[in-house]
Amino acid sequence: MNGPTAKPPLRADARRNRARVLAAAQEAFADEGLSVPLDEIARRAGVGAGTVYRHFPSKESLFEAVVLDGVERLSEQARERLTAAEPGPAFFEFIEIVAEQAMLNKALCEALESAGGSLSHTPHTDFRALFGELLRRAQAAGAVRQDLEPEDLTALLAGYLAINRQSSPGRALGRVLTDGLRAT
Repeated sequence: MNGPTAKPPLRADARRNRARVLAAAQEAFADEGLSVPLDEIARRAGVGAGTVYRHFPSKESLFEAVVLDGVERLSEQARERLTAAEPGPAFFEFIEIVAEQAMLNKALCEALESAGGSLSHTPHTDFRALFGELLRRAQAAGAVRQDLEPEDLTALLAGYLAINRQSSPGRALGRVLTDGLRAT
């Protein structure tokens, strides 16, 4: 794209700084969620706050970039499970993978629990479509109840994450929810 709105490619040092900011933000958001100060992200990246703002106009845009990267990785996990010989176990395994990743990353957890929030970009759309396809395949195999729609998955996932986050260690309360998804 060479039109008037195309951005010139970043210099090598600017690319490195951007990558450092993203890596530091990923770590900081995973630890503290959206409440982490931008100055702390800049400190972790070893750059000034101005460098952060040059690449990301707001903390929210940086947060979104970090979360979209996590969502893209989860989408790849879903794609891998679309070819599973047993769609039911693949569907429930994916729910577990998402929950594990979200529990390790407060930013991802917050984004997934927010039912999409401002994550309207393609990676989030892909995630939801792929998750929906996993559901349809599991339903066709008779492993998941038929009265669920792909649109229900965001709310179910948010509930599953909340249950897992608030239950005592060693308690599998999320299993109550997933057992309720199984076909009888």
